[in-house]
Amino acid sequence: MKTVRIKAIRQSDYTDLQQIYEMPQVHACSVKVGQEWLSVDAQQPEGLCDSAWQTLQPFVEQLANGGGNFYDGWMRNPYSAMLSCNDGFRPVSFLIETI
Repeated sequence: MKTVRIKAIRQSDYTDLQQIYEMPQVHACSVKVGQEWLSVDAQQPEGLCDSAWQTLQPFVEQLANGGGNFYDGWMRNPYSAMLSCNDGFRPVSFLIETI
């Protein structure tokens, strides 16, 4: 299996939606832009939040098994994907790629 790098590229923050819909959060997200993890054998890297992993895992697994070219050529590098976690208030965009 190939090793897959996961890198936090950007984080959005929808404070207007947080004020309307979200309960106050003491510690909502610990991911920092620029932070990287390595997935070995398509396993969840230590320190990567469970919510983000739920979104990334199927793509990481495909890349680890030699797959790629998601959605018929969506990415310039066919062995990568740009995905966001499912946090509707402060989503993080991740670049995943085989190394």
